[in-house]
Amino acid sequence: MAHVLIMPRQGNTVESCVIVDWKVREGDQVAADTPACEVETDKATFEVPAGAAGIILKILHPAGDDVPVLEAIAVIGQKGENWAAAVGGSAAAPAATNAATPDAVPAPAQTATASQAASPASSGSAGALSAAAGTGPAAPASPRARNLATKEAVDLGPLAGSGPGGRIIERDVKAALEGRPALTAAARAAVTSGAPVPATGMGIGGRATLADLAAGTPATGKAASSQTRIGESAASLGGQIASLGSFPGPVAETAVKGIRKLIADRMLESLATTAQFTLNASASAVRLQELRARFKESSEELGLSKVTINDLLLFAVSRLLPKYPFMNAHKVGDTLKTFGRVHLGVAVDTPRGLMVPVIRNADLLTLEQISAEAKRLAAACQNGTTKPDELSGSTFTVTNLGSLGIESFTPVINTPEVAILGVCGIEAKPVLDDSSDPESSGVAFVPHIGFSLTINHQVVDGAPAARFLKAFREAVAEIDLWLAK
Repeated sequence: MAHVLIMPRQGNTVESCVIVDWKVREGDQVAADTPACEVETDKATFEVPAGAAGIILKILHPAGDDVPVLEAIAVIGQKGENWAAAVGGSAAAPAATNAATPDAVPAPAQTATASQAASPASSGSAGALSAAAGTGPAAPASPRARNLATKEAVDLGPLAGSGPGGRIIERDVKAALEGRPALTAAARAAVTSGAPVPATGMGIGGRATLADLAAGTPATGKAASSQTRIGESAASLGGQIASLGSFPGPVAETAVKGIRKLIADRMLESLATTAQFTLNASASAVRLQELRARFKESSEELGLSKVTINDLLLFAVSRLLPKYPFMNAHKVGDTLKTFGRVHLGVAVDTPRGLMVPVIRNADLLTLEQISAEAKRLAAACQNGTTKPDELSGSTFTVTNLGSLGIESFTPVINTPEVAILGVCGIEAKPVLDDSSDPESSGVAFVPHIGFSLTINHQVVDGAPAARFLKAFREAVAEIDLWLAK
């Protein structure tokens, strides 16, 4: 019997995965441990093995699809075996879900129809996008699809639906919209009344105006229309802009999905659900730099030569937070959860976007252990090999932009945490020189490191947060003494 390969669940919080790339093609012979595809969750990248030996009978989702976990993505079996029968049995639950939710991702058995329908829908011909009222009978459409079609003046008649039973869903309308420019309100009303949609728009942001509709530019006349308009402008401006080309020029569009979508959603949610307030201060970095230099020159046997300034700051935070438990907390609804252990989130910049792995029980680790764990987690984030559990459970987060020369910034809280510490660059700062030397100018330039502490003012007031930041500054200024505690 054919084996149905499903999208695996990578952690309890992962709801869907994006198929980054298929390692196999239909007709390929595979073993059970052959990597079938590479998938991207909202946190990391994984390879999915075939799970059974046989031939790849059918790939149900192409690369780039965002597929819910536990949904079928491929069928593996023997040559001549009926892959559709295997999918029909295993996909009953997803199909039922799709029937209840009109705009949900289609069941695997319908994926082939969806991919075939996407091509004509995205061609964007003027005839297929005339009036929203329609020029012919249309397939059944979901409410969201009808609303979007009415709003954007899209004719549902020529569209092929990719939903259950050929139903037109919202993404079919969006695919049709990709082939035409955006419309102004007046132009949209005209299109609804039957006016043809122009191939290009010369309005603000490339929108098609009534003038563009009146010009009646066919899809093949884009270049000619652009040259005509440029020529008219050049005549009035003395021919100075003739070489600038058409407006707005090359435009690249990239889908916001995977980890980038997660970051976007979480940042917006954080700002929308918390009262964020940022305090800025700095501390002397003299002893911090001196200690880092001594570590760098120390014997390899001590295991401290790779300790960085950021590692020292993480150590200081881990030792200070237990003295200020209201900073080491989560706000969940109307409940404040205060943690006895410090689970330190460390923001890491990766090619895939911002990730925050967690150093667990940081308050119990030595400086050497914190340094090693921070480096291990950062490398795993860069390589895309982090485990979902390593990216959750932080109680306080530190983000460091100091190496990029940032003097101050406003870190966004990693909810449900109630605070986040931003680390800035080291700059020389003038301070009063209390030297007894009579020839002293009275001012000395001392290296200082900046900090930006953002708190959720719903649960943390400004004064207690300022006291925490003051204590942290003092700890950094006397970091050598804190290591002895």
